[in-house]
Amino acid sequence: MVDVGDNAPEFTAPMAHPDGDIEEVALSELIDNGPAVLAFFPGAFTSVCTGEMITFRDRLENITEAGADLYGVSIDTPFALGEFADVNQLNFPLISDSNKELIDAYDVEMDFEALGLSGVAKRAVFVVDEDGTVTYAWVSDDPGVEPDYEDVEAAAADA
Repeated sequence: MVDVGDNAPEFTAPMAHPDGDIEEVALSELIDNGPAVLAFFPGAFTSVCTGEMITFRDRLENITEAGADLYGVSIDTPFALGEFADVNQLNFPLISDSNKELIDAYDVEMDFEALGLSGVAKRAVFVVDEDGTVTYAWVSDDPGVEPDYEDVEAAAADA
């Protein structure tokens, strides 16, 4: 697993903006203007994931005031993520890892064997500073557990 002090794995992936636009972005571009908070979640339109992303939406100001930007990350397509953002009025971009390269690089892949699903993201949060160093890492093996939002906000401020 990627841990604090590691260089964050570089990536290029499609990103759905809150306004519906989709563009390809690289991690190096995301950290140009300050730290990035990468919030991995198993799947759009699921109950816990929706609750997590809505909580991040409602607390976004705490992260942006710290000088960081927030990005949700899941294996859903950018089109599904765009609809998910629209339905839930999300105010931050969502990165599509439909090729499962990010969950592999960050070592946050899990299976839902009972449902016959394999290769979804664990619920995880990484804060990456402007130098590309991971300054905060939280990963849950239980998809029903959400991150400690105050810890994430403090980590964004510290980065």
